[in-house]
Amino acid sequence: MCNANNLLKLLIVYVCLSSICTNSLHHYDDDDDDDDFPNNLFQQELGYDLGGYPLYISHAELTIQIQPWNSDRRRVAKTANVVDFGAKGDGKSDDTKAFQSAWKSACSSKEDVTFVVPNYKKFLLKPSRFSGPCKSNITIKIGGTIIASDNRADYSKDRRHWIIFQGVDNLVVGGGGTINGNGNIWWKNSCKIDKSKPCKVAPTALTFYECTNLVVKHLRIENGQQIHVSIENCRDVEVSRIVVNAPEKSPNTDGIHVADTQDIMISNCIIATGDDCISIVSGSRKVQATDISCGPGHGISIGSLGAGNSEAHVSDVVVNKVNFSGTTNGVRIKTWQGGYGSASNIKFQNAQMHNVKNPIIIDQNYCDQDDPCKEQKSAVKISNVLYQNIKGTSATEVAVDFKCSKSHPCQEIVVDNVRLGGTNGGKSKAICKNVHLKSIGTVSPHCP
Repeated sequence: MCNANNLLKLLIVYVCLSSICTNSLHHYDDDDDDDDFPNNLFQQELGYDLGGYPLYISHAELTIQIQPWNSDRRRVAKTANVVDFGAKGDGKSDDTKAFQSAWKSACSSKEDVTFVVPNYKKFLLKPSRFSGPCKSNITIKIGGTIIASDNRADYSKDRRHWIIFQGVDNLVVGGGGTINGNGNIWWKNSCKIDKSKPCKVAPTALTFYECTNLVVKHLRIENGQQIHVSIENCRDVEVSRIVVNAPEKSPNTDGIHVADTQDIMISNCIIATGDDCISIVSGSRKVQATDISCGPGHGISIGSLGAGNSEAHVSDVVVNKVNFSGTTNGVRIKTWQGGYGSASNIKFQNAQMHNVKNPIIIDQNYCDQDDPCKEQKSAVKISNVLYQNIKGTSATEVAVDFKCSKSHPCQEIVVDNVRLGGTNGGKSKAICKNVHLKSIGTVSPHCP
């Protein structure tokens, strides 16, 4: 009798545990809850196995560990699915009106709402502006692919933007899907590709303007017409676990561009483009970028600053744990002659360079134009910059290049434990002009 009772108890426990496990599996496999679990393509790109646990991403000689998905996510019951508003999702039909209608419904809702772009579909979108303020918090869950119209006439009203979110607070954008800027038509008409063509602006693929408490995560953004992601005039921003990808020769295709923005964290991102992986320009402060894979591309840049004799200020920037592979620059500060303002309190730490042409560079004579720039006395002042624990190989002889202004030399530049050799064991050297420099620990190459 005792044995029978024990057996009955064990059977009850087994049934209960089976029920819990079954419910858990049903929850995980629910297509409507795909923000909990990335689609297979995104798992492979970011190194997730089928259990949602992180693998390691090989990038040249190095790896980045992508952290597990955060379980503390916003849960909302109400949805605005673009298909319910008429989107076809066949990659050919114009789904712009359906997206706008779904946004109008979401933004006017008094309850928190999820704006859904479902899996396994491709949505063709013309230039679209999604404006706030909204009555509640919105989570945008992109499971499928959003692809840009390749008809340049569609951009006649606004050539600077494809998708823009303006004045939307407490916005979360994610879902593991893809935003494809379809940039090839713009690249081949660029003056940087065809010198006979006039230089014209191309759209930024994804812009966030005047947004507060913004989260952008778990997305693939590819083939931007020009800049891929631009964060402008925003406050309190998190960008994490995104993949940005465009061909190495695609012009002006910055990965993540930060302008006039405060308190932003960029982390665990893979960026391969034809321009800066991350660019930080005037009006930005309290910017952190950590655990970044960069390459190909032009590296991570502060600037350019001071173009057209303008005032520019950037401060309190930390760039930490970055792997650079095959880039034209590593960590760079670039300013135009004739500008004024400051770039200060900047830290570049724990970076690995693999075959990088200019691993460490400050250029106060930056000139991104065909005609030579005139020498001017005014300059954006650069001060209090730390280069710490930077190692690897330079693809050129000059691994450290400080070209500072004669009238406003770079001040308080500290180089701590920097070891940069030439590719295949070759020698490297440093060029140091008009810089007040302090070296700590092992520094190679060192300034003469």
